[in-house]
Parts: sequence; structure tokens; C-alpha cells
Amino acid sequence: MLHLKKIAAVFTALFIFSLSIIHLSAQPLKKLAAFTHADTLRGTYGPTRDWWDVLKYDLHVKFNITDSTISGYNVISYKRIKPVNKMQIDLQEPMIIDSIKYKVSNQEYKLDYTKDGNAYFFLLPKTSPENADKRADIAVYYHGKPRIARRPPWDGGLIWKKSKDGSPWVSVACQGLGASVWYPCKDHQSDEPDSAEMHITCPDSLMCVGNGRFRGKTSNNDGTATYDWAVVEPINNYCIIPYIGKYVHFSEVFKGEKGDLDMDYWVLQENLEKAKTHFADAGRMMKAFEYWFGPYPFYADGYKLVDAPHLGMEHQSATAYGNGYQNGYLGRDQSGSGWGLKWDFIIVHESGHEWFANNITSKDIADMWVHEGFTNYSETLFTDYWYGKEAGNAYCIGTRRGIRNDIPIIGPYNVNQEGSGDMYPKSGNMLHSIRQVIDDDEKFRAILRGLNKTFYHQTVTTQQVESYINKQSKKDFSKVFDQYLRTTMIPVLQYKVEGNKVSFRYDSVVTGFNLPLKVSFGKEDKSEQWIKPTAEWQTLTLADWYDKKTFIVNPNFYVKTRKVE
Repeated sequence: MLHLKKIAAVFTALFIFSLSIIHLSAQPLKKLAAFTHADTLRGTYGPTRDWWDVLKYDLHVKFNITDSTISGYNVISYKRIKPVNKMQIDLQEPMIIDSIKYKVSNQEYKLDYTKDGNAYFFLLPKTSPENADKRADIAVYYHGKPRIARRPPWDGGLIWKKSKDGSPWVSVACQGLGASVWYPCKDHQSDEPDSAEMHITCPDSLMCVGNGRFRGKTSNNDGTATYDWAVVEPINNYCIIPYIGKYVHFSEVFKGEKGDLDMDYWVLQENLEKAKTHFADAGRMMKAFEYWFGPYPFYADGYKLVDAPHLGMEHQSATAYGNGYQNGYLGRDQSGSGWGLKWDFIIVHESGHEWFANNITSKDIADMWVHEGFTNYSETLFTDYWYGKEAGNAYCIGTRRGIRNDIPIIGPYNVNQEGSGDMYPKSGNMLHSIRQVIDDDEKFRAILRGLNKTFYHQTVTTQQVESYINKQSKKDFSKVFDQYLRTTMIPVLQYKVEGNKVSFRYDSVVTGFNLPLKVSFGKEDKSEQWIKPTAEWQTLTLADWYDKKTFIVNPNFYVKTRKVE
């Protein structure tokens, strides 16, 4: 029999989900998950989270290679922004919290706590008014054998592998699952620490690579060493990641928009020579993306590519690379256009996340299209920059073959649940359609750069992104966002030709859908004209020289066409 709290959580989550989707004749969902009390605890930014702002994570963790366990502590620095003293910290089972200590104004208190699944709750000592809004520290000591990732990076957890020479090769992938799979934290995307440090202890025969800048190595005289890394800019919880292995290093300096950018490459010894050639795509990526998106957002922490024991992930300033030193996605072109084999998918895509995911982060993973849609489209923009606009168009159009239209792209809020995997190609094609309507690449580029400047190092909602694009383009794309993000319907342009007249209207659309289109008449006709379809029939009278048997919608718009009699 379900606990009453669980029943309440399920109905609350379902209600929130229903509000997040505009049905309006939409196709039914394939599956509606039943959410639990644990999902609500994980996904809600509630009264035990919203009163305090994380300032810093200072992680001290020992990795025990022989038995796949870890132990250590995290010093969480925070600032109170509301007069509340009940706090939630997350750590996923089977990890165990040993103790929690509260430090403020040179005083230390050991705290009692309760556990509810993966969430721990405790009351802070009453602090005097003068301590409110001042920095305080919570030290959380823990240990355990964390969940092992079975199919990283899609299935998250710790990754314990070996390189070809038999040396340990260890890392973590935890986007979606959450950073609390391996360290205690406030595990919600809406609150990023302003800075972070990692002090990772592992065998001294290995090297640990982390986010940001290397601060040094300390020998412990017991066969282990502690490696210190630090970031000085805001960072997502799930991006704080160590890489442990037989790493070697080389580097270059990129002359970027904000000056010299350190670009460091940490690879296994066996990959060194091919990496020196293959990683040239990193410089090409940086040049293209600074053009389209603005300056790389983390000059102070630098840029890195790191050999990883999985395919890849956008770990801020330390991008995980595992694409086998080949172009495409594991040697394949996901667009089928041929252009995707001109560059390394993981270098381009995962690095594109430095702008969309790491610089601009969604508050709730229900809005993950902000990460994946823009970064999917970064592949098109990279292709456009280096190979021309027609190549970029062909690549983008080709990615449509991966669209499933199974469930809406925006997921249910407050339960730590993403929407459809269509957040990649479908969102990218939505942006491509919007770009066609703006019909001015300089303005479109200004919008992309403006997003990264306006929301620099911030967490955002879908509504903020939509509003910004509408305002800066001076066009109302509200119904376009509703259509592609909140339903599974693809707009259908119905048309019929009668004599020298062509009539058209939209079908399978939300009320008020108003995406303008470029159309032409006849395969030999190179001229195009704009039409503004709605759900109501409209009629054009064609000139005598038009081919009245053919009606072509510019393929850069993600719509279907259907001739009706």
C-alpha cells in the first residue's frame, strides 16, 4: 500500500506535467510515468533548498581502485537568503553519510540528521541576525561503493575500467542521474556553486585530471597522491568530474575574442601521437563557436579535452572525449548528408555545450532542450562556418531522420525528468526554421551571442529563452515554441491547385500557429515568395508563367506538405 506522501507526490507531479503540455489536439503520449515521493524530493526546488545559495564545493575524495569504493567529505559553503534553518543535502544510495558538521564564525557544531531515501535533512543551529546572509560551511563526511554505470554516459555512475596497458582508468558520468551519485551536494541544476575545488587521492602511479586549473600534487608516502584542481567560475554539479588514469599532456594557446585561451589535452599515452593531429578540430570548433556564440565562457578556467572511458560528456572546462579519434559519431554521419564525416562529432557537440548547458543552464532538466537543442544546432553552425551555408542546411535537414515524435520535448517539471530525446534534432530543426523566418544571419547571430551575454553564467527557464528570442527578433514565435516543444505534432501544410489559383492552410497545429514559409512553384523556378499560412484556407492567384502543377516549400522549414483534392 502506497504511503500517503507518495500518493500525493504522484498526483502533484501528474498535475504539473499536464500544465506543461499544450494538448490542443496533440497526439497522445506513448507513456506517462508514475512519479514517486523520491522524484519530488529530487526534482523540486522546495523549502529545504530555496533559502540558501551554494557558493562553493570543496571536495576531498579518495578513490580506492582495488574495491571500487570512495570516501571523503565535501565542504559546502553557502549563503542564507531566507530566514530558514532546515536544509536538504542529497547523496544517492548505496553511498552513506557518516557525519555532518556546521561551521560559522569560527564555531563548529555536529548535527543530527534524518534520511528519506536519497535525501538527508537536518536543522542548523539558530544563528544570530548578524550571521544571516553571511557565509557558512557544512562539512559532509561520507563513504561507500557508488553505483556503477553500466552504459555510460547514458546510464550514469562510476566508471571503473582499464586502458590498453592494463592501468586503471576511472571517471564519472552523471548528467540526469545527478552528482549526488558520488558526492553529497544540493543536487538541483538551478543552483550552481560559484567555484569548486577537487582534491582527489588515488594511486601515485596515475594522474588525476579535473575541471579548471591544476593546483598541484601532494605525495602521501603510502603509494597514493592527492591531486588538486580548482574552477573559479560557476559550474553545474554534474560537470564536476575527475578522470584518473595514465595521462600525458600537451597544449596550445588559442587567440580568442578575450585574449589567450589555454587549450589543454590530457590523453592516454597510447593516444598521444594521433591526438596531436586529430585534436585540430578543437581549434576549428573554438573559432566557429566564438563567431556564432560569442567568447568562450570560461577563459579563467581554460579549455580541456580529456580521454574518457566512455563516449563523451560536456564536463565544463574538461570535456570528456571517447570517440575513437575518428570523424563523425563513432565513424557515422547521423545526418546522412556526408557533411557529418568532415569533423569529429564529440569534439564539436560536447564543446558546444560550454555555451549552451554550462554557460546557460536550464533550472529544471525538463527544459533540457535549452542545452541539447542549441548544441545540436551548433553542429549545423559549425558546418556552415567551415563548409558553407548549403552544407549546413543539408546537415540540419538530414538530422530529421532521427526524430521520433514520441513524447513532447519539454518534460514534466519538479520531478527531475527530461522530455523526449527529440530535444536534439527536433529542437535543432525548430531553431533552423526560426532562423529562416528571421531571414537575416547577422541578426540571428546577434541573438545567439546575446543569449550568452545576457544569461552569462546563469540558470534559466524555457520562458526566458523564448521571450529573449521574441524580443530581439521582433517576431512572435510563441506558437512555434508551443508546437515543437510542447506537442508531438509536425505542422502539415495542406494545399490544392485549381487553375491558376493555389490554396493552402495548416493542419495538425496548435491554435494560432503562424510560422511563415518560403515557397516556389515549379522545379525550374528559382524565385521564392513568402506565405503566411494559418489554420484557415488562403488563396493565391498565380502568374501565367508559374508551373501550376507544382508547389514546393523550402526544405529548410521543418513542416510536412500534403496535397488535397
